[in-house]
Amino acid sequence: MIRLTKCGVIGLMGAIFAVAGAETGRLPADQLAKAVRTDSISIPTSGELFAALEKPGKTNWSGQYRGPMPMTYRDRAQIALNLGGLIADGFIAIEAKDSQQVKNIGSDIIKLSKALGVSENLLSRGNSINEFAENNEWDTLQEELEATQNEVKSAMQSHSDQDLVILVTLGGWIRGTQVVSAAIMQNYDEQSAKVLRQPALVRLIQSKVDNISPELRGEPLVKDVSDQLAGIEKLVSFPLGKAPSVDEVRKVNEAVGKVMDEIENKAPVK
Repeated sequence: MIRLTKCGVIGLMGAIFAVAGAETGRLPADQLAKAVRTDSISIPTSGELFAALEKPGKTNWSGQYRGPMPMTYRDRAQIALNLGGLIADGFIAIEAKDSQQVKNIGSDIIKLSKALGVSENLLSRGNSINEFAENNEWDTLQEELEATQNEVKSAMQSHSDQDLVILVTLGGWIRGTQVVSAAIMQNYDEQSAKVLRQPALVRLIQSKVDNISPELRGEPLVKDVSDQLAGIEKLVSFPLGKAPSVDEVRKVNEAVGKVMDEIENKAPVK
């Protein structure tokens, strides 16, 4: 497992630890130190979610790859949701120590970022990602991907695109949860399965989606994703202190997988 570094600069995808602490009891000091609050959204990064899977047995990270996604999206909401998922894919490739996959995903991240008009300074980031991947500098590469996330976020904020930051965050959480639940199913472990208890986080994300602009919130894809969050919240509301069963984990995986497929493939209404 790759060591997590510079968590303070990770802004877009984040994780449950800060939110879940109130529900699950004590928060370990090391996790508390990593927890960040960005744009009023406290969520774990994909790297933190993946790190929570540290347990006996090897996670098959390359088995979590998915096929290439279209780079021709025109709807900004769909681009933002897919960009979040794609950044999560970048962390998967780093965990798998797959340099070619890292380079491919890095290139796609830049393409989608440009489609949102946030391409400033990202070309040099892409070159750095390629260089570090070529040299198998995995810790440094993770830092560079984290910095790329932060740069995309900052560029969005400078363009007053806070609503898109929320959608990128949502897309990253959905993809990260899809991967985590799939990995747990493949190598079930009660302690790792508990990371899926995230009702507070889902409620927080739902509240943020509810507060984005009415125009964006009314887009069919955003509305569909938002509508499905209530069902996902129920699926991740396991009893306190009780690990979900393999079947319960499967239901979570199916639910977030359905949303992820819709994000990737839903055609805009004309």
